[in-house]
Amino acid sequence: MITLIRRLTELADQQASVATMLCDVPSVLRPVLAREEWLPANHKAPHPDHYQQYLLYLDPQGRFSIVSFVWGPGQETPIHDHMTWGVVGQLRGNEVSTNYARSADGTLKVTGVHTLKPGETIAFSPAQGDIHQVRNDSYDVSVSIHIYGGDIGRTKRHRYDAATGVAHAFISGYSPASVVAWNA
Repeated sequence: MITLIRRLTELADQQASVATMLCDVPSVLRPVLAREEWLPANHKAPHPDHYQQYLLYLDPQGRFSIVSFVWGPGQETPIHDHMTWGVVGQLRGNEVSTNYARSADGTLKVTGVHTLKPGETIAFSPAQGDIHQVRNDSYDVSVSIHIYGGDIGRTKRHRYDAATGVAHAFISGYSPASVVAWNA
């Protein structure tokens, strides 16, 4: 995790482009996905009713955040966007992501469905695959590590009505848990 934080900080210090982040971050994230012992128990604990979004690290300048998402069986997000670049890596279990694009009339059209398995990563940006819905399709807890270009818990984003495509603004915040003090 320390190596990941340091590399993200280097890229942020270099003011790397979104394209560079989407290209470089997955390869630095993959080693973190090889084991889960590094992730504290309170940052991989599911909630019985909804998924959890635990802040693991926030760059002091707010340039990126690292978050663990924990999903109980069958839990899912609403259809939403991020308004920034992101890279997701699967630590445990499988997650199914249904991607959407807005049609000319504002409705949503499914553009693809992807299952993320342990060790795999996926990248997105506002220009590429930013609107999606994620669900844990299994009977077990699923844990994924998300890296975003900014403080995702404070970023104004959108939830979308599946039938109409109407966007509703929201700020996700974080699930309650203490932030880990990584010595980067």
